[in-house]
Amino acid sequence: MGSEVLFRVGSYLSVLAIMATWEVLAPRRPLTASKLCRWGGNLTIVILNTAIARLFFMGGVVAVAAMAQARGWGLLNLIDVPAWLEIAIAIVALDFVIYWQHQVFHYVPILWRFHMMHHSDLDLDVSSGVRFHPVEIVISTMVKAAAVLALGVAPLAVVIFEIVLNATALFNHSNVRMPVSLDRVLRWFVVTPDMHRIHHSVDVRETNSNYGFNVPWWDRLFGTYCAEPALGQLGMKIGLEHLGPPVCLNLFMMLRFPFVAQLGRYAGRAQP
Repeated sequence: MGSEVLFRVGSYLSVLAIMATWEVLAPRRPLTASKLCRWGGNLTIVILNTAIARLFFMGGVVAVAAMAQARGWGLLNLIDVPAWLEIAIAIVALDFVIYWQHQVFHYVPILWRFHMMHHSDLDLDVSSGVRFHPVEIVISTMVKAAAVLALGVAPLAVVIFEIVLNATALFNHSNVRMPVSLDRVLRWFVVTPDMHRIHHSVDVRETNSNYGFNVPWWDRLFGTYCAEPALGQLGMKIGLEHLGPPVCLNLFMMLRFPFVAQLGRYAGRAQP
């Protein structure tokens, strides 16, 4: 368990450092708010979320996977397939679950209250990829645990999925510039920053699109894909249209945000 944690933390910090450096060397959009203030809040809340996850979920989803494997629970424990194929199936299946979970958080008003904090960031960069309310983290962990039990996902597959999910979340929230031709190719295999950034547009139709985190296939398959924002990548405004004057939220403000902020026109509109 200790080596698994060290590997996950090491890979997480490595991707964070790479994307943060890329943002400095080749930014996609000019920033509108203090990076020091935003990073202070965003990185503080990920530390809190990590502590909460360790406190309430002791071995996390990996422990649930180990229990399912030991007791033969779940679909994948009932069929005989090569280990590599089992891992691939598990990763794709869990990503599918996360895609629909993301839509539900937009559609159900009480859940949107907590997810809305993620969308309240004034800019979008690599630190936005860790900006989630603790209540959302708890619910998401329980959803993944239930999916792991039902599917019978192996512990190794869970570890790989979590590493990939964290890495892609950092990657696709990053404020990085890449050739348009490269972005078009990558979009068939992974959610790119230009693709996911549209999801953070203040335009309700664009906010309710591009729900994918790892792969872009679900958005294309279920009609939630948006190729480009109406105002273009540089003209698009990030955040929520109904909020007041731009304010950089500290940790306390982020924690209380779901209980004091207005829902706006976003909740209950699952499709663009």
